[in-house]
Amino acid sequence: MLAILLKTLPFFAVIGTGFLAARFRLLSPEATGQLTRFVFYFALSAMLFGFAANLSLAEIFSLPFVLAYTLATGLVWALVLAAGLFRGTGREAALFEAHTGVIGNVGFLGIPMLVLLLGPGAVGPVLLVLAVDLIVFSSILTLLITLFRSGRVGPDTLRVLTVGLLKNPMIVSTVLGLAWGATGWQLWPPVQDYMTLLGAAATPCALFAIGASLAGRRPDRPLVAAWLSFAKLVLHPAAVAVAALLVFPVEPYAAGVMIAAAALPVAGNVFILAESYGVAPQRVSTAILISTALSVLTVTAVIALMETT
Repeated sequence: MLAILLKTLPFFAVIGTGFLAARFRLLSPEATGQLTRFVFYFALSAMLFGFAANLSLAEIFSLPFVLAYTLATGLVWALVLAAGLFRGTGREAALFEAHTGVIGNVGFLGIPMLVLLLGPGAVGPVLLVLAVDLIVFSSILTLLITLFRSGRVGPDTLRVLTVGLLKNPMIVSTVLGLAWGATGWQLWPPVQDYMTLLGAAATPCALFAIGASLAGRRPDRPLVAAWLSFAKLVLHPAAVAVAALLVFPVEPYAAGVMIAAAALPVAGNVFILAESYGVAPQRVSTAILISTALSVLTVTAVIALMETT
């Protein structure tokens, strides 16, 4: 466990450095936003394209994997939703609590960290987790919010979902990378070097941006946020472990990567969605803060268990 902690600690130390830089105003909120955009649209996209260009769809896609992750995530999602409704939370807020309980920071934290810690074989499973989060559960959230507010889901809603996916650089760069890989052509060396150089900035910049974005968050409803963090850091990976190891025939290494991805803290884009819809943004923000602080233990514990089994 200590050996794994020493491997994961530098990643969280960079997050802490970003937090301190923003807290002591060495980095303004505007600069944090620009750094986040750089990672999202450029560095992380270059990294994903480079990964995907060296893989085939057959190497990435696994139906048992998708079924295991989707089922386990859906069960935790339903449990957190039911708990929110039982407490008397409004249905929209309960829906965002459910989303908070299952959507991890796979893009900014999971991809760079898990690939470096678990090896290049983790790329495919992590990309599958990201795809299910974005395509399945983010779509469910949008559809239900639309249904609650307008009473119907029409062509406009589907258009918004489609455009949203097409404008997401993580989806676009992965698809383009797979399409290039399918041709069997090697990237022109200068282009490959360009992608490698730009993609290398993704890990430190993404981690630093995560920390800086946490500095401006103020706690709100800490007990509810603690429950949501527990759901994300403990219930979600536990449910995924049961589904991947006992219910579906997922290959052990891929199952381990899936469980590690499920142990990641709440994703920052959940807050962006909550703020844009005007539904419980501070509650989500507090859960991001708590889960990120505690995830150094959960991610370390999961990876340590992977290496002992």
